[in-house]
Amino acid sequence: MNKRFGIDIDGTVTCPSSIIPYINKAFNMKLTLEDINQYDLNPFVNVSENEFANWFIENEPIIYAGSPLAIGAGPILKKWKKDHELFFISARGPHLLEITKQWFLKCGLGYDHIELIGTHDKVETAKKFAVDVFFEDKHDNAVMIHEELGIPVILFDTPYNQEPIPEGVIRINNWIEANEWIQNWLKLT
Repeated sequence: MNKRFGIDIDGTVTCPSSIIPYINKAFNMKLTLEDINQYDLNPFVNVSENEFANWFIENEPIIYAGSPLAIGAGPILKKWKKDHELFFISARGPHLLEITKQWFLKCGLGYDHIELIGTHDKVETAKKFAVDVFFEDKHDNAVMIHEELGIPVILFDTPYNQEPIPEGVIRINNWIEANEWIQNWLKLT
């Protein structure tokens, strides 16, 4: 019953509010996760799109190295690793692979593969690795992966992904619910 799980990293394995303290400090803001009602963060800061993009590129390694693990993710991913293949597929750029691997090591998380694709379009990568189910926090990614590949996609509920979802994209609140869904799904497959 070994399955191959495709798993996003940021906002899924990491806490979805990971970047907010860095934004607040850099741009003298007081944002909370509840304030972030869309995936694009630029409208929330008081600088140009170009300036924000440059700030993000400069700070990515620091943010990713310091991101806290999402509540409940550690024990569940460790349990899944015993019976399934874990393929982490992220929009992070490939130049961040070593920082990403160090973060996994620091958190005690195992993996079968980490693929940093440098784009949010994960359909081809999920197809290439023939994942059976995908875990995501970005709404349009979840919908595209499900519709293109016909696999279930677990969407971690956040204030920034509240658009409607089709059947086959399953909205859950946390890793405990994700594990419950997976255990039920495994019984049926």
